[in-house]
Amino acid sequence: MKPSFAPLDQTHEVINQSAPLSGYNLFTTNRPLRDALAFHSPGHDDAPLRALGETAGAAEMQQHARLANVHAPLLHSHDRFGRRVDQVEFHPSYHALMSAAVRHGLHGSAWAGGPGAHMERAAGFMLFTELEASVLCPVSMTYAVTPALRGNAPVFSEWFPRLTSTGYDPRLVPAAQKAGVTMGMGMTEKQGGSDVRANTTQATFEETTPWGRRYRLVGHKWFFSAPMCDAFLVLAQAPAGLSCFFLPRVLPDGAMNALRIQRLKDKLGNKANASSEVEFAGAQAWLVGEEGRGVPQILEMGTLTRLDCALGTTGLMRQALVLALNHASQRKAFGYRLLEHPLMRNVLADLALESEAAVALSLRLARAFDRQDDAHEALMRRVLTPVAKYWICKRGSMFSQEAMECLGGNGYVEEGGEGVMARIYREMPLNSIWEGAGNIMALDLLRALKKRDDRGQDVAAALAAELDPARGSQPGYDRLVASLLTRIDDGVEETEARRLAQDVALAVQAAMLRRHAPDFVFEAFCASRLGGDWGHAFGTLPLASNFDGIIARAMPY
Repeated sequence: MKPSFAPLDQTHEVINQSAPLSGYNLFTTNRPLRDALAFHSPGHDDAPLRALGETAGAAEMQQHARLANVHAPLLHSHDRFGRRVDQVEFHPSYHALMSAAVRHGLHGSAWAGGPGAHMERAAGFMLFTELEASVLCPVSMTYAVTPALRGNAPVFSEWFPRLTSTGYDPRLVPAAQKAGVTMGMGMTEKQGGSDVRANTTQATFEETTPWGRRYRLVGHKWFFSAPMCDAFLVLAQAPAGLSCFFLPRVLPDGAMNALRIQRLKDKLGNKANASSEVEFAGAQAWLVGEEGRGVPQILEMGTLTRLDCALGTTGLMRQALVLALNHASQRKAFGYRLLEHPLMRNVLADLALESEAAVALSLRLARAFDRQDDAHEALMRRVLTPVAKYWICKRGSMFSQEAMECLGGNGYVEEGGEGVMARIYREMPLNSIWEGAGNIMALDLLRALKKRDDRGQDVAAALAAELDPARGSQPGYDRLVASLLTRIDDGVEETEARRLAQDVALAVQAAMLRRHAPDFVFEAFCASRLGGDWGHAFGTLPLASNFDGIIARAMPY
């Protein structure tokens, strides 16, 4: 008797695979974000964020995110006749994502908004990052350059309405012909990364025009993000020293500026975004601010991009978490769903705590930007910007690795819905490196502690006032705050700067969780992070933690 065989296309049945997470509202299902937003901005209209959450969770937009990363930007330095064109071609999905981000006002629109506009924009930025992070590079830079551009009043007056417009127009034409524009920046050169004073690009004054003092720039930029933006703020050496300049891609008369795109960077992640190396071959640029004051002028922009680094990593954390929760809720191992295994519950609850703490610190920082005229908030902006950028971004890579482990091998592949986890993992290191890596942030914190406002109040006093409302709630918190304030008062050596940044971040996160999270979240955070025996690996929450409550609060449905 001959053995029978199944047809070759029916060797097995596909079972025990989790369904992709799609078609859900990223805002309405994010309770930690909604609670934090309600605390900082009570009575806000959440209709715009609900609409954005619906857009970002849609299957169609998720497909755009995948395609924009699979089909990376292409550089066309010359046309087929040999003429220099210096253009970058993007997949249509990139433009669909950019259009959605601009339509929802994640770029410069907050500067034209009313009270709470920056808080709403921060929440929206986190939500959109869950969908796709790399297209937000030009969006973030457009947000950051807008206030810095005030250093050139004629340019600001002409460009501000277009920078805040919700119309996306990718055409390479004069700005006067466009309803909306985007901007980028160029600081880094080969010989100096964070040390921008080592820049060698030269600026030679030519004449005074309706846009102010015009110069010719000769030199290069080693990292020049989003080269298809309409204009850039760049640093160059003028006779009085390092100065800030406004450099448009297309000149007012329609001629292309002498900006040569040498090549696009082949990066670990951030694939949908075009990062480039460029040369200025006598490019025309207009002075912003005063000659020799380029670093202070452009630092204002750097502060805002650092805010976005914290926001972006927080959004990536949330997406990695919900992907892990979605998988663990469906996948079975040894007869039970992964979510039902005690050790997996500890890991997922620990990840949920980290994600909510990142939301708490990020939105607290965003509130400081929303209250520009408040003296206390100005000091908190100064201290929390490097702290949030340092700690949240440092935690991001470890977080994404742990979340990927929850999916096992399925999380490591680049295809399908679970391929998003691999994309997140590759994206995570970027925000930690961009706009100043860990040491730069820790050193900036030490500088911040020396700052005083017009009334003589210093950052240390402002930080003490910020932490005081939660004192008496938990012994570990009280010990950390007392130790922290003593160390700051005694003075901190440079070698201790990273430890200080970590402890400030943990203290502020705990203080915020005390005020707008359930008690079981605050207690578990303090017991694990401030208890003195924190192993820094996820999945080590104390047995007394409310695993059910923490996980339920984080679920995306």
